Amino acid sequence: MGKADRRIKKTQDALKNAVLELMAEKSFDSITIQDLSDRANVSRGTIYLHYMDKYDLLDKLIETHINELGVRCKAVADLDFVSGSIIWTEYFEENHLFFSMMLASKGAPFFRTRFLDFLHEEFKDEVDVTQGKNKGLNEDMVIRFVASAYVGVVEWWFVNERPITHQALAEQLGALMDRNCN
Repeated sequence: MGKADRRIKKTQDALKNAVLELMAEKSFDSITIQDLSDRANVSRGTIYLHYMDKYDLLDKLIETHINELGVRCKAVADLDFVSGSIIWTEYFEENHLFFSMMLASKGAPFFRTRFLDFLHEEFKDEVDVTQGKNKGLNEDMVIRFVASAYVGVVEWWFVNERPITHQALAEQLGALMDRNCN
């Protein structure tokens, strides 16, 4: 990575951190480009070199995390639900500021929808409606139920300031997934 590439990444990281820090203080709608500029210690022009506006910045931040969850999902494709959930909950823990702001605050309902849609796609191959407890049920409805429950539990975990360890969360989510997907 060249010097220019490092500077670009450093600037983008500063802006992503700035938006999260500001969301901890006030609603996303109240955040201005000047707020971002001041917090990230960059000029307004620099922000516009990287992003169209604050919504583009937030969208790129969300996209980064959704893509990373997708990468991790592919890496755990052959694991059981508990082991797979541990990979995700470790990521949630490592990036708790982002997920707290996206799920525990009212600042970014768009993220919740994107996360739910992502999980809906990821869980498609996990739900079987041809046999077992889910036999005869509408497949799309069961997938939406499981994905919504998963989002709800992760949201509960952040809203309540992570009342159990990420390992315990993973074990319990994995057990619930195992019960509802087989």
